[in-house]
Amino acid sequence: MNWTRSRRTAALGVLAGSVAVAPAAAGPAHASPVGPRPSGDAAAAKGAGPRTPPPPRLPRDFHGTGEWIVRDLGITVPFTWAGRDGNSQMIAGGPGYPIWFTNLIYENSLYTLTYKWPGLSDHRCSRIPGFDLGVLNRKLRTARFVGREILQRRPQRYVDHWRVGVVAPQLPPGKHLRFPIALGDVYVDQRDPTTFWQVLQFGLQNLYDPELDEWLVMSSFEHGPGRVALPRRCPPPAP
Repeated sequence: MNWTRSRRTAALGVLAGSVAVAPAAAGPAHASPVGPRPSGDAAAAKGAGPRTPPPPRLPRDFHGTGEWIVRDLGITVPFTWAGRDGNSQMIAGGPGYPIWFTNLIYENSLYTLTYKWPGLSDHRCSRIPGFDLGVLNRKLRTARFVGREILQRRPQRYVDHWRVGVVAPQLPPGKHLRFPIALGDVYVDQRDPTTFWQVLQFGLQNLYDPELDEWLVMSSFEHGPGRVALPRRCPPPAP
């Protein structure tokens, strides 16, 4: 969510969240199924029939680890994502890696602080007020369902694939000049749309990257309070 450069949202992760948003096991109650699952045809034959699942929703409390991937730069760094009481924080990389940044939704504000990025000299913390978990989840409710997929990692994850985006200007259908500001492909657990396994972010929120796209891939995602801390160089929320 670097909005100094119009960076990424937690998850627009979408986008912050979003969402921002593959695989190793989560806790048993939220673990993604591993192994064969009935095909769509088999489910329909049993009377289930196709249906659109509920859209992604970032929970108030969670924590997980994974990787942040910038493929055109050939960079992959460790990644953590945590939520506590509706605040949330992404951290990619660290002092010993070529990229290092943190994005936060904290006390009704969206923060981005990029400590390291190739070719970057601006390391100020940016704050956008009026952004919270509710705003993010309302945007996620507008996502379009792409389909049911399997992330072929170890273990395999059965996911629902969603597409969410921001386009400007907002105009009715027809021949109008429009620009995609931000797009996000969000992959959530088929059994729990509050468990995020993978997010592709593409657009102006990824302005630091030459190809404007970055991935977050989770190896774990557990439902329980994580650690969220506003960096000292970021301005505190207004009283």
